[in-house]
Amino acid sequence: MFTGLTIAESQKEITTRFVESGSSSAAIDAAVLLCHVLDKPRSYLLTWPERALTESQAEQLAKFVTRREQGEPVAYIVGEREFWSLPLNVSPTTLIPRPDTERLVELTLEKAEMAAGPVLDLGTGTGAIALALASELPDRQVLGVDYQQDAVELAEGNSKKLDIRNATFAQGSWFEPIDRGQKFAIIVSNPPYIDELDPHLKQGDVVFEPSTALIAKDNGLADIKHIASEARQFLQIQGWLLVEHGYEQGAQVRDIMQENGYQQVSTERDYAGNDRVTLGRWN
Repeated sequence: MFTGLTIAESQKEITTRFVESGSSSAAIDAAVLLCHVLDKPRSYLLTWPERALTESQAEQLAKFVTRREQGEPVAYIVGEREFWSLPLNVSPTTLIPRPDTERLVELTLEKAEMAAGPVLDLGTGTGAIALALASELPDRQVLGVDYQQDAVELAEGNSKKLDIRNATFAQGSWFEPIDRGQKFAIIVSNPPYIDELDPHLKQGDVVFEPSTALIAKDNGLADIKHIASEARQFLQIQGWLLVEHGYEQGAQVRDIMQENGYQQVSTERDYAGNDRVTLGRWN
């Protein structure tokens, strides 16, 4: 399919095919797959556009392109996704880290300036949030918890890969593996918050992502309610809880936090201007 083609010709053909298959990021997807097959940075595509693919590279690229045309996320195909400038290994057992979640990291770092102590990341998945925070707060201990053992092992692998030594990970359901006497300055989470009847679950990348990391009962609010209630036992006085949620859930999540006694409750927007993170302080 791509045998005998140059890098530039391959990139053009792949982009065209991805556009025809309905991809909203056709050019980026084509470049990422090419770079992965060539094992080269993005700049290589511009520097050596006339170089031809080897037979083995052409064969591997053809398989990747077919998988992407069938809807499989590029991150799963190449096994990596960048988050907070950190190259993270990903797998189909975890959600793919998304740019909007970087807003959650930004807000957590702001609150870290007024709340000294360890940080807890619930539902850590690849470890993206925990590792981003640990990289920015080298003097803090960051604990990531996930229900899936595969996710915990993936997060630990990412920690070793990035040589981030102040992040640790534990397996269990939400607060289950944490000692009852342990207190955190900040608890942060990007939990499942999509209603099981949401039509978006049948569209795009989420079709390939684990439903347990996406769907929650009670119109998507069950896990957020559990976290808001239980977090009170694990937060320091004046500690902060920050939760990512759907763009239409801001008012509901604020109500949940206020009903649980949190103060200074507010909802912050993501880079697209949508409600994305609600936070509150425990007194």
